[in-house]
Amino acid sequence: MSIPKTYSAKEAEEKWYNYWLEHKFFKSVPDEREPYTIVIPPPNVTGVLHMGHMLNNTIQDVLIRRARMQGKNACWVPGTDHASIATEAKVVAMLKERGINKKDLSRTEFLAYAWEWKEKYGGIILEQLKKLGASCDWDRTRFTMDADLSEAVIDTFIHLHKKGLIYRGVRMVNWDPQGKTAVSDEEVIRKEVNQKLYYIKYYLLGTQTAKTINHKGEDPNYIVIATTRPETIMADTAICVNPNDPRYTHLHGRQVRIPLIDKAISIITDEYVTMDFGTGALKVTPAHDLNDYELGQKHHLPVIDILNDDGTLNENAQILVGEDRFAARKKIAVLLEEAGALSKVEEYKSQVGFSERTNAVIEPKLSMQWFCKMDEMAKPALDYVLNGEIKLIPDKFINTYRHWMENVKDWCISRQLWWGQQIPAWYNEKGQFVIAKTRAEAEKEFQGLNFEFQNIRQDEDVLDTWFSSWLWPISVFDGFKDPNNADINYYYPTNDLVTAPEILFFWVARMIMAGHEFRGEAPFKNVYLTGIVRDKLGRKMSKSLGNSPDPLDLIEKYGADGVRVGMLLSSPAGNDLMFDEKDCLQGRNFFNKVWNAFLLVKGWEVDPNLKNNNSIAIDWFDSRFNQAVMEIESDFKQYRLSEALMSTYKLVWDDFCAWYLEMIKPAYQQPIDRETYTRTIGFFENILKILHPFMPFITEELWHDELFGERTAQDCCIVARLPYNGEVNTQLLSATEMIKQVITQIRNIRNSKQISPKEALTLSIKANSAIAYLQYEPIINKLANISQLNMVDDKVSGAISFLIATDEFFIPLNENLDPLAEGERLQKEKDYLTGFLKSVNAKLLNERFMANAKPEIIEIELRKRADAEAKLKILNEGLAGLAN
Repeated sequence: MSIPKTYSAKEAEEKWYNYWLEHKFFKSVPDEREPYTIVIPPPNVTGVLHMGHMLNNTIQDVLIRRARMQGKNACWVPGTDHASIATEAKVVAMLKERGINKKDLSRTEFLAYAWEWKEKYGGIILEQLKKLGASCDWDRTRFTMDADLSEAVIDTFIHLHKKGLIYRGVRMVNWDPQGKTAVSDEEVIRKEVNQKLYYIKYYLLGTQTAKTINHKGEDPNYIVIATTRPETIMADTAICVNPNDPRYTHLHGRQVRIPLIDKAISIITDEYVTMDFGTGALKVTPAHDLNDYELGQKHHLPVIDILNDDGTLNENAQILVGEDRFAARKKIAVLLEEAGALSKVEEYKSQVGFSERTNAVIEPKLSMQWFCKMDEMAKPALDYVLNGEIKLIPDKFINTYRHWMENVKDWCISRQLWWGQQIPAWYNEKGQFVIAKTRAEAEKEFQGLNFEFQNIRQDEDVLDTWFSSWLWPISVFDGFKDPNNADINYYYPTNDLVTAPEILFFWVARMIMAGHEFRGEAPFKNVYLTGIVRDKLGRKMSKSLGNSPDPLDLIEKYGADGVRVGMLLSSPAGNDLMFDEKDCLQGRNFFNKVWNAFLLVKGWEVDPNLKNNNSIAIDWFDSRFNQAVMEIESDFKQYRLSEALMSTYKLVWDDFCAWYLEMIKPAYQQPIDRETYTRTIGFFENILKILHPFMPFITEELWHDELFGERTAQDCCIVARLPYNGEVNTQLLSATEMIKQVITQIRNIRNSKQISPKEALTLSIKANSAIAYLQYEPIINKLANISQLNMVDDKVSGAISFLIATDEFFIPLNENLDPLAEGERLQKEKDYLTGFLKSVNAKLLNERFMANAKPEIIEIELRKRADAEAKLKILNEGLAGLAN
């Protein structure tokens, strides 16, 4: 295959992705190789690709492609989550557009519409991931409501119920009035909100008019409470004060009237009340606040729920029935003002819970729900992380994980929805229930208990979506249906999980619990936690801010490889990514650099009779490449993917393109020798290999060029073996680095003196090191345009000079040297070195440093001091020479 002069990313992406699929390079079946397994964090079936998905799945693809190129049996399992709340909302909206109300449908009819929606829209995000280059085994695609996976969920519920870990009870839950369902604590997002604090007067029973409150003397005939929720006063069942608060001692045991509804409630005492917060008097509303509920339980207070499931006021409120809670808040404030019961209103900031799925303000609500006990399962899940069997990357999240697991609460697992796995609880007409997989099994259970079993019905609620996804690493390999099948025995436990810190507890931790409970081992070895993708101003990307670009538009503009590189260059594990579209431009520029370098090499003519004069350059890049491979390997072992990419980027852009190709490039329209050409093609092939996990499309395109010879259908870059660690000549690397610095300094002098690159210069070197500069003469002459290189024993007067380490370099110029300017330059360098030497000496004179530092670290500092002292000696001599 011959390549065009310009790279078409779009054509290459379509061609090679289809080629990989056609030749089943993504497919994995158990064999004798070492497995490497990743299960995708299943995106919501309602989802479309966003920047967070782009980052997460790029990282997964880099890891899976690298494993594949290491000869491992790489298996990346894709799939989607049924997302109960989000999907049901989408289906309800679709039905509304068709003029259909959910209330008018049976459960079966509604689920038929839901499956219709899923089949039409549910696969969109997976198709979009293909545009990114995701090399998933698509034949293994799973959905959390597949029949087998749903059966596993039901079996899990039954198993845990039998163990006494699942129970049913009335508890205060987080209620989503928009989704009309309970949500777990982890699905509640806390946000700071500007609110109003209302100071309300509750008049003592038997009093009619207000007096001025004077806590120092006169008894008031009312007590003031402060609340952000005046719409719930109708649900108050007591006022509570601290028994040690002297302001209210005389009111203990008295009764007050709730404003607007004139209902009497008692003033109770409890040390729970903070005396210096607000007025020190607390309205107790057990039905609508968790802390109030616990206080009410302690004091045996009644519970009055005044809100419907949709957040409107019900008949228990007595006033404003049917009004939305927030509309009622405003209206009650007006009514309180008119009744003389509103003392004042203040601006107030506080944390408010919002539903992660619908963004509705969460309402604390007493509800009969199903719960899963977590204490017993949390301990082994914590131990896996603390003993290092599961590594969190970065490890800064270990303490967060420990805090969560040591303070775990029971998990509310029931949801008041139809889309999802229906809870396998069956009720008879007396309200008695059994847990069974089918109606027939339920009837047998009732019979065995001598309970009535005529007209039994199944629980209407479904299980929390996370109750299915916590089984994901096991269920995708059919580990519940067939616990000893070939797939689960080969691929499980998986290797790496890539996910976001926000779901560390309510997905990652629960998967660890499930892995221990059902397989007796951890479900994965490493958890790579990505950061949040933010814009360049540090704001979280969102539709409302308009700062979240469409990933598919970015791929269209910069190519999939360009976007992948752009995202990874600035995304260290666990740290937020400050995304700038310029990063994608940098990625596109990088693959264009690779393309143009390839065209350069391919365009050279070969003369088999020419002698190789590039042995130093070849040996240098060979060592530099091997050194870079070790650096990249080390970065990957530490999951420093951003650093691994940067090491690769610098190797290709700087070392290969900017230095090596320039060192060996033949003169214009001149041929190159066979050995240099062959070695360079070999280098390029290895570069394509280490680039492939990051930039799969352009590397596969170049891999199949005729320059590399004939390729078979299976001889592809995607499965090429990564280069092994080779020999590194550190002495050669160090010497060549010095030569590069010499060339760079000469180029800088040309720029500062406005000397044309075409004008040849003379270079004299006073060497104080062991570097054999004459061996590098061809490279220096070529890259710095030096016509004559001299080794000298003394300084060259009248020449511009510079230092590299302790070696001195002189370039005589046709113009007269300005002693004043040269003296200023040398003095500036001396001042810097003097300060540097001072800092090094301070470290070496520090007793704590000398006592605790490793010997090799101390040796480095001693070398720094010796080098600085030698340079200062040379600079002082130079300044003295100018003075004379």
